[in-house]
Amino acid sequence: MRARARLVARVDDRGGTALVELHGETPLLLRQTPTDGGVATVHLVGGAAGPLAGDDLRLEIEVGPGAAVRVHSVAASIALPGRAGAVSRMAVRAVVHAGATLHWLPEQLVAAAGCAHLAESRIDLAAGASLRWRDELICGRYGEAPGGAVVHTQVDYACRPLLRQSLAVGPQAPGWAGPAVLGGAPATGSLLVVDPSRPAEPPTVEGSVARLPLAGGPATLWTATAPDAHTLRAHLTV
Repeated sequence: MRARARLVARVDDRGGTALVELHGETPLLLRQTPTDGGVATVHLVGGAAGPLAGDDLRLEIEVGPGAAVRVHSVAASIALPGRAGAVSRMAVRAVVHAGATLHWLPEQLVAAAGCAHLAESRIDLAAGASLRWRDELICGRYGEAPGGAVVHTQVDYACRPLLRQSLAVGPQAPGWAGPAVLGGAPATGSLLVVDPSRPAEPPTVEGSVARLPLAGGPATLWTATAPDAHTLRAHLTV
């Protein structure tokens, strides 16, 4: 299955945010929901099971100067096996202009047994843009080993690299569960906060949670591992 979705936000004549373009194809369905604190809010609704191996899903987001958008999903995304040798792909491309804000806060990605999934995110931030970007990965459903999943995130700020991060889990990723990667934890994730108005914070490590200031812009990255999705979400709520 191939599906495309697109979200474009602009400042309206009242100083709020208008969604001037909002469309998708099954299973990438976008639904506007009530504004939250003056921020235009959209939920991603899965119109079918999956993604299944062989699916190619792409979402484009553009937030115009001064606009503010928050994107959630209504449920976790479960990557499932499909035809032999096929890989499912979910690609998100976001452009956030000067003075704009994007909050990307979906539910977790679950790498079910037998899946082969690639999640790619590319975010381009203009100088003065703000971002809150959360990725969470659950390694298998309850009581099962995970399939193969790769999560890759690329963020540029003011045309310069800010973050390049990749994580691979599953049978084709040797050592992923070892002490150098997840240390046996079934849940992992990260939260990137880019905010020009936020004071710089020093690096810290507390248990399985690390806070890392980034050199390429006004940004801080939190990474965490956890025994379950609920604990992981608590670690990445800052």
